[in-house]
Amino acid sequence: MSDGGLGIWGVPLAMLAGAIRVSTPFLFVSIGECLTERSGRINLGLEGTLVMGAMSAYGVALGTDSPWLGVLVAAGVGLLLGALHAAICQLPRVNDIATGIGLMLFATGLAFFLGKPFIQPKAPNLGAIDFGWWSDIPQVRQALQVNYLFILGVVLAFALAWALRNTRWGLIVRLAGESVDAALAIGASVGRVRLIATSIGGAFAGVGGAFLSLYYPGSWNEGLSSGQGLMAVALVIFARWDPIRCLWASLLFGAAGAISPALQSIGVTEGYYLFSAAPYVLTLALMIATCSPARSLRGAPGELGAVK
Repeated sequence: MSDGGLGIWGVPLAMLAGAIRVSTPFLFVSIGECLTERSGRINLGLEGTLVMGAMSAYGVALGTDSPWLGVLVAAGVGLLLGALHAAICQLPRVNDIATGIGLMLFATGLAFFLGKPFIQPKAPNLGAIDFGWWSDIPQVRQALQVNYLFILGVVLAFALAWALRNTRWGLIVRLAGESVDAALAIGASVGRVRLIATSIGGAFAGVGGAFLSLYYPGSWNEGLSSGQGLMAVALVIFARWDPIRCLWASLLFGAAGAISPALQSIGVTEGYYLFSAAPYVLTLALMIATCSPARSLRGAPGELGAVK
């Protein structure tokens, strides 16, 4: 049998492997956007940051033969794009959403232009930890291969949740998002707080892009992201601006994205494109379910989306 004798159990194993792989970009973008929005800023340009991070990481890894240097460069590129977004949004009467869309188009177009030479060459892969070394079954070993960036993302989600609740820095970020007057009352610079939070959020999104090009699917092309940056922003709303919930929601989106290949692993090929649309259908369903008048603002920072 093509599934190595696992039968129907090949589906949950394939979905587990897919959830871990597919969820990683969602995880980095969503916790980055969670931090940004908790400070009172919206950044819809993270789709462009994700694509730019993927291209820059791939180009650097290809040129230096060091994928981890590519990850660092992607984080730096994301940091700069986040800082640019924050700086523009601090100008008088500038709208966060319009600025984010403009920067998304700019970063995506720039990545497509600069990344044309990288479409054919093969850059080195980030690799993964083989937690399934004890098994002789290929499907089990594949399901238990976990990339280092996924583990880093999990750690960052818990660390950010703890920091927001238990540190002075977290208090200042939350105050900047909830009430500018309260933040000013304790001597905090709201503009600086949002600049730092948005820049860090951009850096996280850049790392998510590096995962796409250097691990899964592990190549550079112009259709690499498939809207994952925008879906991750919707995921933050579904997670109610909580980093730990962003982790679970990312795994849910990852599992949805793994449905189609999981069914293929046991020979189910009918409706392949329909099942491939599962993450987009899930995004639409969650937005409808969570944006009702009774629930749409539950947990949202009070200053979010204000026009300066």
